[in-house]
Amino acid sequence: MQKTNAGFGSRGPLLSLAPMEGLTGHTFRRIHAACFGALDRYYTPFLTPPRVGSSFGKRDRGEVDPGNNAGLDVVPQLLTKNADEFVWAAELLAKMGYREVNLNVGCPSGTVVSKGKGAGFLRSLDELDTFLGEVCRRSPIPVSVKTRIGIAEDAEYDEILAMFRRHPLAELIVHPRVQKDRYRGIPRWKPYGETLRTAPFPVAYNGDIFTCGDMDALLAAYPETRHVMLGRGILANPALARMLGGGPALTLAELEGFHDKLFCTYEAEMGGNAVFRMKEWWFYAKCSFADPLSVHRAVRKVRTVKDYRAATETIFRNGKLADAPGFRAT
Repeated sequence: MQKTNAGFGSRGPLLSLAPMEGLTGHTFRRIHAACFGALDRYYTPFLTPPRVGSSFGKRDRGEVDPGNNAGLDVVPQLLTKNADEFVWAAELLAKMGYREVNLNVGCPSGTVVSKGKGAGFLRSLDELDTFLGEVCRRSPIPVSVKTRIGIAEDAEYDEILAMFRRHPLAELIVHPRVQKDRYRGIPRWKPYGETLRTAPFPVAYNGDIFTCGDMDALLAAYPETRHVMLGRGILANPALARMLGGGPALTLAELEGFHDKLFCTYEAEMGGNAVFRMKEWWFYAKCSFADPLSVHRAVRKVRTVKDYRAATETIFRNGKLADAPGFRAT
């Protein structure tokens, strides 16, 4: 999938959108790009590879349908520990025109980890080592990996990184927290810096880049950074990537326009369930406002489309953006 604009990489690190289940799917990607300009790259929320000989299920098929990703540089992400199914999925993706496939070794969800997938794969380094050897050798398109730095302790990463260095990865995206952190606490930059210093393949950073100041601090510490993945920061401030590239700050009018397009599209796709999908987005988007608590209260109890529309009209009519919109726990 080819992107349609010059992106932001020419003015700094390449910027990509993180895979976030239920939040950064093809509808969000397409509307965000139309409203705020395309990022350099997008990663799909994780997909389950089909059994060998089968095709992707309906939901995952929509995520990788080339028509749903036209004009965007999209990398499908797979969640699996079955090498044959990974390679089969990569073959299907290659036929659709995709040029890279990403392995999820970072999801901290307890349900995923208990199955030995996502960050749970880091518990079995010998198995992961064998898996990567197989898929890197057999995949028709390059393989990248998104990883945590361990399960419980940062010290685990020395062995994890040594294992990754044995494979010809297209890229290693490092979220420098351990699985048990979930998204709490501050990401540790030292393991990311060690990866930059020693990895024989490209390296990307992911974790808590919510403002221009956050990016400035990262680049001051690691000026060789070439790729930064944005997640919660984009959900809280959809203009963040534009601002990181030197562009203007978010306005209330464009946030309202983005919201309206997103909601209308979700409503056409899923009817009244669009309300609950949008409430997931508001968990982050409320941080764009000077009074996020009042925004949260306005939307938390709505159940119907009618009540949702009334609540959001009030938010945009009376709300005021924060001086520096950015994700923060509230």
